[in-house]
Amino acid sequence: MNHVLTIAGSDCSGGAGIQADMKTFAAHGVYGMSVIVSVVAENTQRVIGAQDISPTLIAEQLQAVFEDIRVDAVKIGMLPSPAIMACVAENLERRRPRNIVLDPVMIAKNGYPLMDSRLAETLVALVFPLVDVVTPNIPEAEVLANMTISSTEAMETAARIIHAYGPRYVVLKGGHRSDDAADLLYDGNTMHWLRAKRIETKNTHGTGCTFSSAIAANLAMGKPINDAVRDAKAYVTMAIAHALTIGKGCGPTHHFHDLYKYGLPRQGAQK
Repeated sequence: MNHVLTIAGSDCSGGAGIQADMKTFAAHGVYGMSVIVSVVAENTQRVIGAQDISPTLIAEQLQAVFEDIRVDAVKIGMLPSPAIMACVAENLERRRPRNIVLDPVMIAKNGYPLMDSRLAETLVALVFPLVDVVTPNIPEAEVLANMTISSTEAMETAARIIHAYGPRYVVLKGGHRSDDAADLLYDGNTMHWLRAKRIETKNTHGTGCTFSSAIAANLAMGKPINDAVRDAKAYVTMAIAHALTIGKGCGPTHHFHDLYKYGLPRQGAQK
């Protein structure tokens, strides 16, 4: 079994962050581990508050994992402060794990700022050079590339700018556009477009976390980048298609649709 570590904030309502990452890992058949950097009090309607974990304890969590368990991929989510960014970057640079996927989380689905956009320069300087894949959505890419993105041509321009910051691959998510859900994978040479039919639903809480975690899981299992991103997009599209109407706001995606629908196989059943 392959092992994947998530470094992110927690979501007590279970739809995003660490909780979404661990569900995604389990759905892909990989062993999930977590380093929590912030405890977020949120639900489907709003973020009530957040308490960051001290860099010392974050470093100790990272030590606990890396000194004992092989890490085949790392997913990074919310990094809410310069001290936390520096702590994570220092540990990753020292330990050099493979297949690092960064979801540059800046804003929660309900608009609550999870990272001050002014910290984007710090994130770019400290973390981007260490990662294999970065997965910004359009609002995040606009901050990172310092430009407005209103067309596919602008997405390609932004991808080139972000790629120059150091990651091997840029996956720019087009879900915030009004046309079909078109995502862009840029490898430094070629633009690869991945398209899927847009699903009309308000229940998209945690989609970015789920997508980036699925990419990390696929890379951990040895899939090449194009396949890893394509299969992750198919998975998150399925999860959105069967999204759960839970809570009064923006509900979560359904990470375990097949399991919930069909249940566990009976003991001794023919595979």
